[in-house]
Amino acid sequence: MSDLNEEERLILDQIERFAKQELLPYAPILDANEETATRHLASMAALGLMGLNISPDHGGLGLSGVALYEAVELIAGACGSTASMLTAHFLATDSIEIGGNEDQKARILPLATAGEMLGAFALTEPQAGSNPVDMSTRAVKSELGYHIRGTKCFISNAAYADFIIVYAKTSPELAARGISAFLVEPKDIPGIEFGLPERTMGLRGGHVFTVTLDCVVPSSSLLGTEGSGFRTALSALDNGRIEVAAQATGIASAALEAALAYSKERKVSGHPISDFQGLQWMLADCAVDLSAARALGLNAAKMRGTGRRYSTEAAMAKLFSTEAAARIADKALQIHGGNGYTRDYPLERYVRDLRILRIYEGSSEIQRSIIARSLLHGR
Repeated sequence: MSDLNEEERLILDQIERFAKQELLPYAPILDANEETATRHLASMAALGLMGLNISPDHGGLGLSGVALYEAVELIAGACGSTASMLTAHFLATDSIEIGGNEDQKARILPLATAGEMLGAFALTEPQAGSNPVDMSTRAVKSELGYHIRGTKCFISNAAYADFIIVYAKTSPELAARGISAFLVEPKDIPGIEFGLPERTMGLRGGHVFTVTLDCVVPSSSLLGTEGSGFRTALSALDNGRIEVAAQATGIASAALEAALAYSKERKVSGHPISDFQGLQWMLADCAVDLSAARALGLNAAKMRGTGRRYSTEAAMAKLFSTEAAARIADKALQIHGGNGYTRDYPLERYVRDLRILRIYEGSSEIQRSIIARSLLHGR
């Protein structure tokens, strides 16, 4: 925590207490009942958690990149579903801070910080997951504003959201330069429909939805200028990938702690299994993976807000952290033996919750492509 100021340390101490006292005990219930993590919204808003990433000028706490990484890590270690819901909200508010005008920021961001408005980020489509340029959603300008028509999928928070950042093509012939972003408030606009929550393998409390749009939004809904949406999305995703890395190390830390505790309690032939060298080496490998993952995550987090580009560092952090976390959780489950495979212990939930992190906000394969492009072309 050497990079944190005193105020940030106090905030993180408060978050850690909240995570342990309120999030951790309820995490298995959210998972078992597939209950939405939005149940925690009010208590999170009271602590300012909904605005951790938002600048003080717009009512948020404006944490540094490092402090924000550690905050997400603490929340994810207690409840992955809640961290997923929160970071999806961050993607939406980041989009406004990055691409919005002052009126949009002043109207939405203080309410988002207060927990009075929940955000969603709608980029992914059924046929355009890894390459947003292939999106088919269109926004056609008219006298009434913009007519948005299309379908988005796997959108976190969508059916509960008070505002959704929707990405659509305003000039399809311009490819990426023809993508625009819109600040859509679904509760005030007819023509937006939500599917049922997807029945996901993990993060069962972080509900995701299909969103179908055939609606007209006012011209004031345009975020930034026409054609600037793709840049806004990429910048928001750079931040989001650092937060996914933090989710991964948070859950992996919880898995390693569980494995350490269990190895000291479980006995074979009168000896705790932690006495055996083979198991010690498994724990050592987990510790090395976790330390390396955190180093990459914190390196990217330090660059956030500096004005320097950090797409490659964010990609490295997400790629390594999510894959390392999977290795750690798998070893931790193995150390638990048959008990780890039961729902009486949290290991099987950690394994399930971690699996999506190698897919959403850019799969591991996409992160490798970003890193390789940087190596080969210097961008």
